Amino acid sequence: MALGYHPFLFTLIALLAAAELGLSAYWVNRVQDEPSSRFKSLLIFILFDSVWTLLFAGAYVFWIIDGALHGLASIGSSGVWLVITTILWGVAAGLWRDDVVKDADCDGTPALSICRQFVGLEAIAWTEMGLCILTLLAAVFWVRSSRRDYRRPYYV
Repeated sequence: MALGYHPFLFTLIALLAAAELGLSAYWVNRVQDEPSSRFKSLLIFILFDSVWTLLFAGAYVFWIIDGALHGLASIGSSGVWLVITTILWGVAAGLWRDDVVKDADCDGTPALSICRQFVGLEAIAWTEMGLCILTLLAAVFWVRSSRRDYRRPYYV
């Protein structure tokens, strides 16, 4: 039953969003006069994605655990949210990769270096996108399997 994984996957999505929120908020506050305004705009976009993801994934987890499955916590609404969130994270990760991390070589840098933090921002963004896709696929397979079970005659 794929729907049984929904709370777990949404919890992972929310926890990663919290980590991304902390890291991106740190850099938005720290960066004042970067060489390009695009850099800060990308940071703000990642920060927005983090807040968006944490807010809604946290709400879905709460609604699923609470058992109050109203319209906002349905498979359909979570599917739409997952598609939108996947696109947002894919765009953020891709733009960050192209503009900031494209030629990053962090070999020999300390564990808490700027290079590694920027690569970490990208890695978490790609992971968020992958988790959203995985959760969406789990929901689709659950819907397909439940429809198949519904059509099966009772005597088989």
